[in-house]
Amino acid sequence: MDVGELLNYQPDRGAKRLRDDDDGDDPRSKKVGRDLARRLERDDGEDPSSDRKRILEKLMDDDEDTDDQEGEPVDESSVKKMILTFEKRSYKNQELRIKFPDTPGRFMETELDLNDIIQEMHVIATMPDLYHLLVELNAVHSLLGLLSHENTDIAIAVVDLLQELTDIDTLHESEEGAEVLIDSLLEGQVVALLVQNMERLDEQVKEEADGVYNTLAIIENMAEFRPGLCTEAAQQGLMQWLLKRIKAKIPFDANKLYCSEILAILLQNNDSTRELLGELDGIDVLLQQLSVFKRHNPATAEEQEMMENLFDALCSCLMLAANRDRFLRGEGLQLMNLMLREKKMSRTSALKVLDHGMIGPEGSDDCHKFVDILGLRTIFPLFMKTPKKMRKAGTVDKEHEEHVCSIIASCLRNLKAQQRTRLLSKFTENDCEKVDRLMELHFKYLEAVQLADKRIEGEKHLQQRVHQILNLRGGSVKVVRHIMREYAENIGDGKSEEFKESEQKRIMDLLENF
Repeated sequence: MDVGELLNYQPDRGAKRLRDDDDGDDPRSKKVGRDLARRLERDDGEDPSSDRKRILEKLMDDDEDTDDQEGEPVDESSVKKMILTFEKRSYKNQELRIKFPDTPGRFMETELDLNDIIQEMHVIATMPDLYHLLVELNAVHSLLGLLSHENTDIAIAVVDLLQELTDIDTLHESEEGAEVLIDSLLEGQVVALLVQNMERLDEQVKEEADGVYNTLAIIENMAEFRPGLCTEAAQQGLMQWLLKRIKAKIPFDANKLYCSEILAILLQNNDSTRELLGELDGIDVLLQQLSVFKRHNPATAEEQEMMENLFDALCSCLMLAANRDRFLRGEGLQLMNLMLREKKMSRTSALKVLDHGMIGPEGSDDCHKFVDILGLRTIFPLFMKTPKKMRKAGTVDKEHEEHVCSIIASCLRNLKAQQRTRLLSKFTENDCEKVDRLMELHFKYLEAVQLADKRIEGEKHLQQRVHQILNLRGGSVKVVRHIMREYAENIGDGKSEEFKESEQKRIMDLLENF
């Protein structure tokens, strides 16, 4: 039998999450037999023809077995049976690999069997209420153990399964089952094992690049379901791996974009992860990656999204005082100032970074340095008028004016001695035109505040009128709330389930303010 027949065999893998650039075909066209077949070709010391013949017969029978299984109902009994089969095949494969480490023909069949049962277990993702069986029967522990399997195809198959099991929509279908699964995964140090697996994957191979992408999806799903695990995940090697992957000198791809997104998620409202990034020289990594966009705009919408993710990550980091010192030493102020002058797409986000770096008493050093690098010459033209290019980039005047005014206010608060004098002198130039602009902005936003106050006062008046009439007629606010809750519960789904949920949320929000 020709080894190529093994390479070309592709049993049904079931449904899986596809990357944006996938064309709908199976993203891992070379299966478990790939690595093993290579080893068979190198094995000159044994005639494996009998093993190959037996394996080929098994592969030809797989489709018939699959057809039989599709007719079986999925219930608690069938899931238990499936998990038991998985445990047996995993143990058998491990046993033969230990016994015959240099004779792949002896354990190839068990490896194919193991991969098949992992694919079959994808059906469990459709029944989150039964997730507790994975924990009670120790299947989670066994799956985590396979993440370090010698054959990376098996490890990637497990990653695909975990990605489906932790899909955020599936997790919300059964909160109880989801909690049990996530607790078990975290207890088994899932993030550390996933990171170790990613470190050995070669992203030049499409199947392994997909494995990295799905690994990041697992982490995103768990972080969304339980935000508190971000600190633990970052400390288990994820932060270090993300920084290493982001700064790797390889062409931009979907995985680099996903890494930037995960990094921004880890840093949200979390001083522990911000401090860890600073200690790992992450500020320098972010500045180096963003420096590319100093004189060049992102080539694609995806690359622009990555740029924004990195800027968001940098802003989050600057909420920690220690990182502002690292930002200053890494010449981050100079880079942001150059971005403002170059008038590229990065200018809007550079303003936001400067705002985060200079605000509050912790930004005093940054404010003084900003004046020393002639930053006032850059910021005041932006104060006088919002550039047209910024409007085209989707930045509204309000957002632009907010960041510019905040930067100038931080300087007025923090600057001392000569630098403060230089700042104040700017307001006297050209017949105090900057004072005129300041008062223009003051009245613009004062008017907006007054309009908002009138609208709020009008709403209060209406509310008082409703209460007055209810009291006169012996009515009650409780009755109105009860009727509206009943209405919300029985509302139709309209064009979609999303419409129903959004409308119910809108009604309940109105009730809270009634």
